[in-house]
Amino acid sequence: MNMITNHMPTAELQALDAAHHMHPFTDNGELATKGARVITQAKGVTLTDSEGNQMLDAMAGLWCVNVGYGRDELAEAAARQMRELPYYNTFFQTTHVPAIALSTKLAELAPDHINNVFFAGSGSEANDTNIRLVRHYWQVMGKPTKQTIIARHNGYHGSTLGASSLGGMSGMHAQGGVVSGVHHIDQPNWYSEGGDMSPEDFGLERARQLEKAIHDLGEDNVAAFIAEPVQGAGGVIVPPETYWPEIQRICDAHDILLIADEVICGFGRTGRWFGSQTMGIRPDIMTIAKGLSSGYQPIGGSLVADHIADAIANVGDFNHGYTYSGHPVAAAVALENLRILEEEKIVDYVRDDIGPYLKSKWEALADHPMVGEARIVGMMGSIALTPDKANRAPFATDAGTVGYICREHCFNGGLVMRHVGDRMIISPPLVITRDEVNTLIDRAVIALDKTYAEIKAHGMNVAG
Repeated sequence: MNMITNHMPTAELQALDAAHHMHPFTDNGELATKGARVITQAKGVTLTDSEGNQMLDAMAGLWCVNVGYGRDELAEAAARQMRELPYYNTFFQTTHVPAIALSTKLAELAPDHINNVFFAGSGSEANDTNIRLVRHYWQVMGKPTKQTIIARHNGYHGSTLGASSLGGMSGMHAQGGVVSGVHHIDQPNWYSEGGDMSPEDFGLERARQLEKAIHDLGEDNVAAFIAEPVQGAGGVIVPPETYWPEIQRICDAHDILLIADEVICGFGRTGRWFGSQTMGIRPDIMTIAKGLSSGYQPIGGSLVADHIADAIANVGDFNHGYTYSGHPVAAAVALENLRILEEEKIVDYVRDDIGPYLKSKWEALADHPMVGEARIVGMMGSIALTPDKANRAPFATDAGTVGYICREHCFNGGLVMRHVGDRMIISPPLVITRDEVNTLIDRAVIALDKTYAEIKAHGMNVAG
């Protein structure tokens, strides 16, 4: 068997990739011309590509490698489970030890009122589950008209048809449509949409759009509201402090289930086990994935409050599930990952040590002439690029043009930092050290400087 380091030349790998591999969220024709970056190894927070170049991964893969790369314990947990029981399903009144152990551990970690989990293979699948779960719940409760789910523009909940319908990404809705019964309200993005309002007033205004939507749709027709505690793929949008308390009040007042999408925020990223705890909310359902296994195995799930689980437990089958629900290898790896997070006190490390350190360094980026704001919660950060700091103005170019330029300078400078429009975002492994944070910031500043010089040279540093 060839070792991963004994690979074909990069050009041959890129040609095969272009010939056969359809990449997600990618212009595959453009990528075929450019050639994909081939990642061959990773350790800690560092990626190595097929040419031997090393990059600091400030995105933890796709927000998920919380314990860092190269943890032998997770590989060993997978190997042990593969030898003992590589697969069995959890349909037909059957279970297995890894699913039992993981569900028990998740109930221990979750808020006290949440003691059940429905497993899926990803966050997208789990959010599809949530659509059926909340609608089924209200049918069981004798309120079958409560079917509509309210979500947010620019929210992200996955890319299956159901999950992308919950999400508020218009580009996704344009390709394949949406499922019925989802209504969107505006996001709490004060920087881009707050105008002259104070953040506090803006937070209340955006939260109260939920109450207006419930009124317009009819309380008897609304099943749930779904949102990320901190928007991730939408650009790390941190809501004003007034926002979540008002959302919670509205859900409580109108008998609306609150679904917190914890796929990114969960398992330590915000400095607590769950973003809901950081934001002080009490969800009825929490969507989990990514950091659950630190990306070492595909696994997701819905953490379900007792009143929902109890209601549907004794009314016949819940006709829903996946071949890989509670997959034994994925569950065993997730369980070992949770052990690492807990025993190495990584969540405490984010809250008390590396999180505050990164925050101080990250927020100082707001001094750069091209940065309008720098926001961060735990290990989720964003900076807004602007040609006019005082007025929070966008560039005159198409949204994302400057962000893409900055991203390319980051990648070429050994830093994986992503762009969402003209916001640059980070989500590094939770185990990053202070020295590595210093490297991240140094490389980010170099990329910002190069971007600033390039856009000025091309006359792009003007407000739209």
